[in-house]
Amino acid sequence: MTELKAGAATVNITPQESHFLFGYPFVDRMSTGTHDDLLSSALYLTDGKNQVLFISNDVIYVSKASTARIREGISKETGIQASNILVAATHTHSAPVTVDVVISANDPIVPKVDRNYLKFMEESTVKAACQAVENATLAEIAVVVGDATGVGTNRHNPEWAKDTDVPAVFVKNKYNDEFISCMLICNMHPTILHENSTLYSSDFPHFVRKTLQEVVLGNDRPVIYFTGTAGNQSPRHVTKSNTFEEAKRIGQIVADSISSKLTETVTFSSHIPVSAAQKFVDLPKRAFPSIEWAVEHRDKTKKRFEELKKNSEIPQEVRTAEVNWFGSEELLYLSKLAQDNKLGKAYQSSLPAEIQIIKVGEWKFVAWPGEVFVEYGIELKNHAKEIALITYANGELQGYLVTQEAQDGGYYEAGNSFFDYKAGKLMLAETIKELKSM
Repeated sequence: MTELKAGAATVNITPQESHFLFGYPFVDRMSTGTHDDLLSSALYLTDGKNQVLFISNDVIYVSKASTARIREGISKETGIQASNILVAATHTHSAPVTVDVVISANDPIVPKVDRNYLKFMEESTVKAACQAVENATLAEIAVVVGDATGVGTNRHNPEWAKDTDVPAVFVKNKYNDEFISCMLICNMHPTILHENSTLYSSDFPHFVRKTLQEVVLGNDRPVIYFTGTAGNQSPRHVTKSNTFEEAKRIGQIVADSISSKLTETVTFSSHIPVSAAQKFVDLPKRAFPSIEWAVEHRDKTKKRFEELKKNSEIPQEVRTAEVNWFGSEELLYLSKLAQDNKLGKAYQSSLPAEIQIIKVGEWKFVAWPGEVFVEYGIELKNHAKEIALITYANGELQGYLVTQEAQDGGYYEAGNSFFDYKAGKLMLAETIKELKSM
């Protein structure tokens, strides 16, 4: 019977120079220093027959093109198949621009991607992956599921759909019983830090890592942090402030929720098979509204924001109205581009969308590109046990995969979505089909 080998590594991807911090529209936000290093974190697993790599970068997006270049570099150095390499972003809003999304052209403040930084990030990602492979040793793993209640809610209404499960893979060195790494998935936007923060940071995921290292893993043990179905999930309704102190509190909740599950009853095993599958799907493009409708919608959402800003005493309500206004501005811009047939290049850069599945024992880690609404992750869990959906992976889709409710209701996320809500349903159906065939 084959035994598992595992290795992990991190490489610093923090720029040495000042960059625009990407994530909040219409805000001039240049970095003034570093709170915590941005990292490329990699976990390598092999059962002797198959090899897989999980990679997570502390940036807002990793494009389909960047993913291809990173995979090519890793494959050239290690021989690992490109289809077995997962490359995702944590989606921190306190890192440089890494993708030229179309809607940014409507925001005069957002700069184009700095190609030097992009090259540095990609080369550093390859380096992290290669180091993880070099560090491989006989290993054993256990999977636990934490409950991150209190970290955030549905951004539109705290009572609406959310998923507080936090699947976590703990990896130990079989020779000395020391931890090698931990990999986890949390379904929450890492947006504790807002416009007034000008330091490079991975936001609350930094404190998840730090707490796990201090309490469980040991210093410098890599924590591969993935963001799950967080498209409509936000800390907005639970945060007390937008500070690093608050990011620490939220991060500790996540870390404690999984470390508390690591009891004596948890069994580690080294006889774990790994495998991977990959599928590409063409997604239905969105039918954008007329410019006249989009103008009326923009005016309506802007008026509501201005009224709430003046009269409401609930900051979360004001913020929701504000981002809905941002979304309506973006929808108007996209409607104009669509009318002039100027979206072809952006669609070409995003399609076909990739579905990737990496199996580790009985657990299935599904990777989708884009910002995915939590309803799709919940539905996927209804079809299969021991499964988790990693998003912002292997591409960015220029934005969100939303639900029909969000599209019909004109929510912020639907405002800048390039694809019809049916795209999410298609991704779900094709994922379920691929799972059955594995």
